[in-house]
Amino acid sequence: MLGFLTARQAGLDDPLRLRRAESTRRVLSLSLNPDRDVDRIHGNGINTIDIDVIEGRYMLSGGADGVIVVYDLENYSGKPQYTCKAVCTVGRSSKYVHKFSVETVQWYPYDTGMFVSSSFDKTMKVWDTETLKPAEVFEFEGNVYSHHLSPIARKHSLIAVGTKNPKIQLCDLKSGSKIHVLQGHRAEVLSVRWSPRYEHILATASADSKVKVWDVRRASGSLLTLDQHSGDKSKASSEAVNTAHNGRVNGLCFTGDGLYLLTTGTDDRMRLWNSATGENTLVNYGKVCNESRKRLQFTVSRGCSPEFVFVPCGSSIAVYALHTGELVTMLRGHYSNVDCCEFHPDYQEMYSGGKDCNILAWVPVLRSLEVEEKSDSENTAVADAGQSSGNPAFQDAWSSDED
Repeated sequence: MLGFLTARQAGLDDPLRLRRAESTRRVLSLSLNPDRDVDRIHGNGINTIDIDVIEGRYMLSGGADGVIVVYDLENYSGKPQYTCKAVCTVGRSSKYVHKFSVETVQWYPYDTGMFVSSSFDKTMKVWDTETLKPAEVFEFEGNVYSHHLSPIARKHSLIAVGTKNPKIQLCDLKSGSKIHVLQGHRAEVLSVRWSPRYEHILATASADSKVKVWDVRRASGSLLTLDQHSGDKSKASSEAVNTAHNGRVNGLCFTGDGLYLLTTGTDDRMRLWNSATGENTLVNYGKVCNESRKRLQFTVSRGCSPEFVFVPCGSSIAVYALHTGELVTMLRGHYSNVDCCEFHPDYQEMYSGGKDCNILAWVPVLRSLEVEEKSDSENTAVADAGQSSGNPAFQDAWSSDED
């Protein structure tokens, strides 16, 4: 790493190259941090977490007990050892609390003064963070599995909602009403995600084994229905019905640039798709254990080269290289199944929640300059080994980067 600093100081390298290399090094060194705890508030499993993108300081969590918690991730003590405190809680004593399991929580992308939660009590609530009271409540006919607000939208304020009903609901924050329905799925919609690249593009995943991509400005149905055989020329292109997985599709995640879409299913597979063409890139991640019957929250790194995918896998979190499918490492620390994980791009940290009622902080292991200096030759050897073995994680982190 000292070599990168010297090259940047001398003007031989683009600053972006140093940033990517350091981000990659930090992600590759993620481990459970014994000095950082997160207040244990939930009395039941944690289904969903979200970190605000404005300050990168506050984290939401929602549990199977219906409770919602807001945490402050900032360290005020000045000491390495500290606990991320719960700032406020919508607990069982609140008359506004969800009656059943909270499945999704999300900060309003432009302001931490508001967040949205959805639940198996068939409601989605828009909360005022100051008062911890719902400013708006949307009611549905069935359990709500997932909702999502666009992270980039300027021309609309729509929340996409996936419920037990196969129809996707679009709710407008401005009018406080359901304004549109997207029809095409034949079973419950388990996950919905807006594109981080185009504000009108929405991806939806269902228990009918299908993933559809929509342009919500069009009234004529979905743009694409992803086909797992579309990238495999050995398979007949006219094969019956297009399916993304051979089971329930319960996880969706766009890459940070919106160029690719990742999906997970109960067939224990994860697939990477070209989000523009819908083509299956045929990256083989091997068996990705997935026992969840509802939405699975997984995440992708940002600012690394290459990027990495963090996927709950039983009581562990599997870390894969995005474009090669190589299993980089397994993060172990939970005592029971992991249901959600969220990457913090500001510090290359990761938080995970599971059925053991714990939220764990996974933090890069920082090394001193003395250690860096001593390991320069080792890093060069590792990079050479990565190049010869085709390991992209080390190849791009420590060797030359043409970006």
